[in-house]
Amino acid sequence: MSAVDGTWTWRRTWAQSIAHPGRLALATALLLASFAGFWVLYQVQPLPMSDMAVYRAEGAAAATGGDLYGFTVTKWNLPATYPPFAALLFIPTTWLSLGTLKVVCVLVNAALLALLIHLSCKAAGLRKAAHTAPFLLAATALGLWLEPVFQTFVFGQVNLALTCLVLWDLSRPDGARFKGFATGIAAGIKLTPAIFAVYLLVTGRVKAACTALAGFLVSVLLGWLVLPGASIEFWTRRMFETDRVGKVWIVDNQSLQGLITRVLHQPEPGLLWAVPALLTAAAGLWAARRIFLRRGLDGWGVLCTAVTALLVSPISWSHHWVWCVPLLIALAAHTRRNPWRRALLAAVTVAFTARTMWIVPHTGDLDLRVSWWQQPFASPYPLLGLALLAAVVWWTRRPPVPPGGGLPAPRAAREPVSPSRAV
Repeated sequence: MSAVDGTWTWRRTWAQSIAHPGRLALATALLLASFAGFWVLYQVQPLPMSDMAVYRAEGAAAATGGDLYGFTVTKWNLPATYPPFAALLFIPTTWLSLGTLKVVCVLVNAALLALLIHLSCKAAGLRKAAHTAPFLLAATALGLWLEPVFQTFVFGQVNLALTCLVLWDLSRPDGARFKGFATGIAAGIKLTPAIFAVYLLVTGRVKAACTALAGFLVSVLLGWLVLPGASIEFWTRRMFETDRVGKVWIVDNQSLQGLITRVLHQPEPGLLWAVPALLTAAAGLWAARRIFLRRGLDGWGVLCTAVTALLVSPISWSHHWVWCVPLLIALAAHTRRNPWRRALLAAVTVAFTARTMWIVPHTGDLDLRVSWWQQPFASPYPLLGLALLAAVVWWTRRPPVPPGGGLPAPRAAREPVSPSRAV
């Protein structure tokens, strides 16, 4: 740590990392063992990487002028569901054979997982860990086995890339040049990150929110310029066809709607889902705003917003919950000398590792017949997300009282609270 500014630099932390070659060798061995285990599983059960096959087909349709929303691929007959701008980004996937593309996809996702851990540590105030090679290697080795991350590898998904893009963008200081633009681009690839622009708006960062809107409009414009017909089709019709994505009631869907459909045993809950979803969206953004304004914890505000998006989205497949990586690291930043918080961290880690949704009966339409005592096992992520939002609302029920008593100073007059120093 620098004696002058108290910050960690890449040069100093890398020097400390290689100063303990035993730790570096052990972390490297753990990473190799972890991916060796992943390779053994692949030999037993080949990775379908079905989503990657869809991306490749989208890129081919965009490159050749084919019908972007008229094809289906893989034995599951999967269609394209992303905006035309995403199809343009997928064109390079057509330059590789399918076998080579699978290898590249695994390697890129491994690098993105390490990057997400690095960004999450920085956002949580763990700057030393963020730049320490043994920690990053070991955390990547273990993070692979979190169910949402593992499923991202299995399906060849883009979740890690989008999460890194949003977290990098929103972790930058307020006033940073073009803050919000990358978030808008992420929304142009997959619509759900658009909620982060709303978070910027409700926390008073109007410029960044407008920049996010500009990034989104740029993605829409580029898609329209290159693929005008597909753009009109998507924005006027396809984006409203949620049934193209999949069945909302299967256990794969870890959104609020998935939870409600399985509890009510109804495949189409209608208003019984829409009303709770609207209330959850309002409560989630309110919780995100409160923890930002009352505690100065922007990182936790981003996490609350991410959880809100995952809850209220009609479909949030289990691999969409890769936000569990920054969540676990944020929790880990607050566990020092507190056994209860360590227990909480352990419990949340188990929830994201246990894969309980795959244990309950889910063949055919058995997802709709899950008994009452199996419901928590069928919907662990939405229940955990609701509990997180409730905990944040309870924790921020009162503004912090400054030392010496009296009324708390306005947020602008207070020193920003670092996540590593927050209670």
